[in-house]
Amino acid sequence: MTTTRLTRYDRSMLRLMNDRRGRPLYATATRRRLVVGAHLALTVTIGGLMAYSYLADGEPVWPFVAAAVLLLPWMVATGAINAATRGLLELRERALDERQSAERSRVQARAHRAMTLLLAATAVGLLIVGAADGKAPTAYAAPMVITVLAVHWLMPLWAAGLMAQDEPADSDGPEA
Repeated sequence: MTTTRLTRYDRSMLRLMNDRRGRPLYATATRRRLVVGAHLALTVTIGGLMAYSYLADGEPVWPFVAAAVLLLPWMVATGAINAATRGLLELRERALDERQSAERSRVQARAHRAMTLLLAATAVGLLIVGAADGKAPTAYAAPMVITVLAVHWLMPLWAAGLMAQDEPADSDGPEA
């Protein structure tokens, strides 16, 4: 950690991000990948429900209700990823040590590269849909831009969850 004093908020977030009660959710690399996959699936589902409500005729209420119900497991998965990374992306820079700060930079660089590819694919996809339709895909532009913004916001979290390392085993007992 840096020499800057931590605020009360920093200390409480540090305690929260290092709380190990949820450790069974993310103890192994396979479990972390499953949590990230579940988070990704929930994000896509919620985004799809919002896009459906935007594109559907009339004013259906059920997509909003379904999205609201899915927000609870989405928040649990977000918390599990944050706990698995010990708050790598949530803590302020002054609350991180040098190793964590370097890891945050690696995660953000990897997420930036992934987002660049996703933005390029989105642009190409919109151009292909526009060319096939014979007109600009105006009805799809707003949901696509919102989806890309959501993924841009969440990509560092997903990258951090996938890049998180297993914790070293406790060596309290005698070695065999």
